[in-house]
Amino acid sequence: MSRRISFRIHGGIVQGVFFRKHTQARAQEWGVTGWIQNVAGEKIEGEAQGNESALQKMVKEIKTGPPNAIVVKVETEDIPVVEGEKEFVVKRTVR
Repeated sequence: MSRRISFRIHGGIVQGVFFRKHTQARAQEWGVTGWIQNVAGEKIEGEAQGNESALQKMVKEIKTGPPNAIVVKVETEDIPVVEGEKEFVVKRTVR
């Protein structure tokens, strides 16, 4: 059964360290769909959808990020599942 979460990642350093591409690669590896984007204030936000095991891996991954990232805080919230979504995409930065 699928579940969907929204997430917000607060840095330290989360932009300019390939966080979005790193997360997208892991999502594809685990069969997670959704999206991720940079937002103002050294934050990243997104949504992820998949089975419980895959989402647990995803949350663990975004709490650390790629090697040069410094994650200060991660907030997650359950949200409604999106039917028919096929991939995990990197969206344009919002300033």
